[in-house]
Amino acid sequence: MNNWRISLKSIPNPTYMIKLKSKLPLVGDTIFSEMSTLAHHLNAINLGQGFPDYQPDSDLLNAVCQAIQQGPNQYAPMTGVPALRQAIRDKVIAHQGHPYDADTDITVTSGATEALTSSILALVHAGDEVILIDPSYDLYAPVVTLAGGTSVRVAMNPPTQDKPRFSLDWNAIAHAVTSRTRLLILNFPHNPSGLTLREEDLDALEQIAARHDFLIMSDEAYEHIVFDGNSHLSPTSRPALAARCILVSSFAKTFHATAWKIGYCCAPGPISQEIRKVHQFAVYSVNTPIQAGIAAYLKQTQAIQGLSAFYQRKRDRLVQGLNASRLRPLHSEGTFFLLVDTSALGEGLEKELAIRLAQEAGVATIPVSAFYEDPASPRANHQLLRLCFAKQDATLDTAIERLVNV
Repeated sequence: MNNWRISLKSIPNPTYMIKLKSKLPLVGDTIFSEMSTLAHHLNAINLGQGFPDYQPDSDLLNAVCQAIQQGPNQYAPMTGVPALRQAIRDKVIAHQGHPYDADTDITVTSGATEALTSSILALVHAGDEVILIDPSYDLYAPVVTLAGGTSVRVAMNPPTQDKPRFSLDWNAIAHAVTSRTRLLILNFPHNPSGLTLREEDLDALEQIAARHDFLIMSDEAYEHIVFDGNSHLSPTSRPALAARCILVSSFAKTFHATAWKIGYCCAPGPISQEIRKVHQFAVYSVNTPIQAGIAAYLKQTQAIQGLSAFYQRKRDRLVQGLNASRLRPLHSEGTFFLLVDTSALGEGLEKELAIRLAQEAGVATIPVSAFYEDPASPRANHQLLRLCFAKQDATLDTAIERLVNV
């Protein structure tokens, strides 16, 4: 009767039967997770990770709650709720000027993160090269690796005493383009530097693109946060660039709701078709009532128009406060980030200084070196830290008080 029973002792430990080979052997926890964890343990003010400590607009919350109460609460169409895709089309026309087709060119995604990931996986093939401009957001390179591509890093010109801002080196970018270049990734307004594009940048990009056959991915998550009376300038404002461009953006950053993870990508139909092939198997569709709520909110609000002024006040508050400290603020043209020069605090790796500030001042920041291929390299360490000012005024004031005493 019991002959069929197998003793558990006779089964080898399964941990010894499986040999894992990591696709991302060099990737661990991100610097954002690391510094946020440190901030939590130290009870430090978290000016590191880019998320607000205040609620979204009550009208938006009500619109989403109403959508939950009234429905729909089932799967959205794979490409996104039609009303939201139409609202995105109208928004892009108003701000970037390019007339995307809401049905064929626009896909709602699980945040900008999924839009970027699905796009890279769909468009980059084994052996392809992808140009990244350092300092670059840490998502890009690992996904290029997963796609079988190779990241080609081109560094911006770092700030100097005479020119205290990052700047693009278009000659270096042009020299990095080869017959294997599949994709150039841009991120403006730029995280972490706050740099924005100018017309001369698009002129240079057009000249390079006219000589080569590659795609452009434009990560524009901070498109509505541009300061000093300036406007965001997108590659899609140039028809020749829009024809080969994937525009990626996020409502999470725009509406102070990072947990909602609602983003989108816009691209010409044939490109979007390939991105959707990956998107449908990565997440299939995105949270339906939040899509519906955002679509309704966009019809009734002018919140986007006031976003730059809202964040400029916070930027100026932080800058003014830090002027009394040993940290030297650099000018931020956009995003909700501010770089500070820490030279007065002594030499050393930026990460070491970020940990020191968290421990001694109780303020968590992000080392800019984390946005480079080798964070420990001298080429990645310019004695700069990134501070997020998407915080309540009281939070900023307390952080300033602590940093002034460092």
